[in-house]
Amino acid sequence: MHSFESDYTAGARVEILRRLNETNLEQLPGYGSDKYCESAKEKIRAACDCPGADIFFMVGGTQTNAVVIDSMLPSYGGVIAAQTGHISDHEAGAIEFTGHKVIALPVYDGKLRAEDVWMYMKDYWQDASHQHFVYPGMVYISYPTEFGTLYTKRELVELASVCRWYNIPLYIDGARLGYGLMSPKCDITLPELAQLCDVFYIGGTKVGALFGEAAVFTKHNMPRYFSTIAKQHGALLAKGRLLGLQFDTLFTDDLYFRISKHAINMAMQIRDAFDARGLQFYLHSPTNLQFLIMENKAVRALQQKIAFHTWGKVDEEHSVARFATSWSTTQEDVDALIDAIKTL
Repeated sequence: MHSFESDYTAGARVEILRRLNETNLEQLPGYGSDKYCESAKEKIRAACDCPGADIFFMVGGTQTNAVVIDSMLPSYGGVIAAQTGHISDHEAGAIEFTGHKVIALPVYDGKLRAEDVWMYMKDYWQDASHQHFVYPGMVYISYPTEFGTLYTKRELVELASVCRWYNIPLYIDGARLGYGLMSPKCDITLPELAQLCDVFYIGGTKVGALFGEAAVFTKHNMPRYFSTIAKQHGALLAKGRLLGLQFDTLFTDDLYFRISKHAINMAMQIRDAFDARGLQFYLHSPTNLQFLIMENKAVRALQQKIAFHTWGKVDEEHSVARFATSWSTTQEDVDALIDAIKTL
């Protein structure tokens, strides 16, 4: 069955598997102190045009979010996020488990608005009893969002300005960062994104790696003893070489960006085919996630031929269907989905 369930159902790019095999018997120090991690860090710094960035490799997105947020917030702090943000409803309360409240604000096309963050911060500080509330000590966003939408450069600048005014960090979850940067609607570069935020992570799990994310602290602001904090959270990999080697490969010869562009090309074919048949989009995504409003009976019929997820219901008879392309999506997969849609 052709799968559009998510962007991490396949294993890894063959280049990564080849290098893992070639270096398998090398004896290297652990916990990220090996030569491959150092090489990957230098390549990421160059790609971000951020020579002073501190970089730390972790296994998955939830661990990365939990460790970064917990390490950068005081014990009394919470993190502002969109109601549909990944930390708000798709991480099983991982942030709250660390003792920090997720402060969910209204969402528009999957995005936070700077004016909403500004008003929340303003209201907090103007309240005479604010010391009894959770301190809003960080802003979290995803790029792309969980609905495949993108913040414009102007929107990111506005959010960063609010954070600077209130002296709190802006954290960008980049689980699908490559797919955002390679979208034809993207109007920001990786160096510009790195400059605007205080910390972000480059997703590998969903963009060609077996597993792994690279947390990038852009302003010499990695918390002290970050490695120790990661270990307390169970997020420090002993065989750190496995992470470093994967990112070293992804950031060689622009592989990360080339495979991300491939996923976007596949998604745009799907979007155009859906549009040509007059199907109803839930929203318009310029990235690798495409969302349709479909009758439940049509969903069931299509799932007999194509693997995909539903993303909540619209009403009793209609659901939102999500189709995800990835670095591993083939033209055959796309053609099969387009042909299947024609039979509904």
